[in-house]
Amino acid sequence: MERIEREQIDYLFVVLVILLLGIGMSLLFSASYYHSEKLGKGPLHLFNKQLVFVILGSLAFLVFSRLPLSLLRRFMPVIVVVTFLASLLPFIPGIGREINGARRWISFLDYTFQPSELVKFTVVLYIASILHKKEDRLDQPLNTLLPPLIMVFVFAVIIYFQNDLSTSFFIVVVALSMFFIAKVRFLYFLYIGSLFIPLGGIIIFTKSYWIEKIITYFDPSRDPFRTGFQMRHSHHAFELGGLFGRGLGMSTQKLGFLPEADSDFIFAIAGEELGFLGISFLVLLFGLFAVRAYSISFKSRDNFSYYLGFGITTTIVLQALLNMLVTAGLVPATGMPLPFFSVGGSAMLMTLAMCGILVNISRDREKDRGRFHV
Repeated sequence: MERIEREQIDYLFVVLVILLLGIGMSLLFSASYYHSEKLGKGPLHLFNKQLVFVILGSLAFLVFSRLPLSLLRRFMPVIVVVTFLASLLPFIPGIGREINGARRWISFLDYTFQPSELVKFTVVLYIASILHKKEDRLDQPLNTLLPPLIMVFVFAVIIYFQNDLSTSFFIVVVALSMFFIAKVRFLYFLYIGSLFIPLGGIIIFTKSYWIEKIITYFDPSRDPFRTGFQMRHSHHAFELGGLFGRGLGMSTQKLGFLPEADSDFIFAIAGEELGFLGISFLVLLFGLFAVRAYSISFKSRDNFSYYLGFGITTTIVLQALLNMLVTAGLVPATGMPLPFFSVGGSAMLMTLAMCGILVNISRDREKDRGRFHV
């Protein structure tokens, strides 16, 4: 007989979140002060701004860890509409803010918010709700798969025009992974792929900066002052760190040599300051995070929680994996942040909120559901 465990949250998962957040903020404190000084606002400017979102994110963590998940399903249409409207705000002059040629942010006082971070969660929530509601009709693609595919396509196009091709592809990949674990027929995947793969190829080759990224990945000397510059100094940071690292706060590459030291390439600063052993420990922590989070999803009480937990976990873990691979020079630059580490308030807020949902799912789970679990 199935046994339901209630009010037993996954404490190991909570500890992992606290560890990653604590180490991430400590490293950001070190990696961001030069950039903050360069902005002329004092060495703690970026760290303090991030701290505000950590506090807000912690509150969101607590709220979502207790909020009945049925409310998310009930208000899902409202969340989708709000997310859609928010994703259009960056295009409005006076509200949207352009940084490095990309118009992805909304300005509010001295803070910015990136709606695409909300889009990542909303896509997962919507697909989880549809798969749960229509699970017995997955063999009817027009009725079941077409609505979420249209929504994913709309959001992907909006984000594409914000000059954020990486996130466009990212939400498509997460969506497809959710269809896969829902056991959608392989033939339908071929149909979906026949639509998205050619479209993706056209998009890549109509965006010259993506062609440059791919070329620079194979030959950094082709772009020595931008992407190639970042990659060379990222590798150099790892070399300087050696086995044991130079010590927290002792990085030299963050002093203007690695321009995105506090964001996309913060893992390289971790390599320099903490060494190979230090970043191996970080990889281990992210690995344990993935194992526990997927375990929570696979042991969930109902299919909505299962799909939602899986989508959230894939969103967080895939971002971390891509960021680390980029920093190590194993894939072209994608612009994906490192969860819990990279500067960026909206990413931090949404990551902690999604972790709160995972804790919520762990609070009400079943043993022996028959799904694979760890």
